[in-house]
Amino acid sequence: MNGGQDLGGMQGFGPVVEEADEPQFHAHWEARAMAMVVALGAAGKWNIDQSRHARESLPPADYLRFPYYRIWVEGVCKLMLERGMVMPAELENGTMLEEPLEIARILRAEDVEAVLIAGGPADRPSTSQPKLAVGDVTTTINAHPSGHTRLPRYARGRSGTVSAILGHHVFPDKAAKGEADVAHWLYQVRFSARELWGAQADPRDGVTLDLWEPYLVAA
Repeated sequence: MNGGQDLGGMQGFGPVVEEADEPQFHAHWEARAMAMVVALGAAGKWNIDQSRHARESLPPADYLRFPYYRIWVEGVCKLMLERGMVMPAELENGTMLEEPLEIARILRAEDVEAVLIAGGPADRPSTSQPKLAVGDVTTTINAHPSGHTRLPRYARGRSGTVSAILGHHVFPDKAAKGEADVAHWLYQVRFSARELWGAQADPRDGVTLDLWEPYLVAA
């Protein structure tokens, strides 16, 4: 969706300033927020794309003003409310008022490292061949879905060249709707900076995106 997260190519937000010796967390609560979101994700009530969409669908004004991990917290609270894992009053006063729901798994501290290293593979077997080949010129669709998508707004309706075929992977647009078994071929596509940003861009520059087959048509 075209939410507060999709800022590629937007102007007026000032420069991106790199912080020297930036710490992993700027405050203790940020580490706790990350730990909470990871632990809740392991409970099996949502997938990673549903989690991303929960954050993206926050009101744009909130998304832009909240610090990074505040966005994570707001997103996971939204997911829990939607699934009845917490009541509004419980979030407000920090006290459990209802019996907890049964969950698929509890992520215990001693298992965190192994679970994070294992990750969650998104590749899936395919019974079809990719429609595009390395070197093919392709054009992205110009669509503005209300749900989750991995096709950034600045790259829609643009032409690029396939530089790699990355395999057959879960399609985020469907996974965010709970259809986690839908998969499509995934390609690496390179776009010239001038194709994306216009004649003022440096002709030597380019952007490479990982894009699923439904986003692409033969040029």
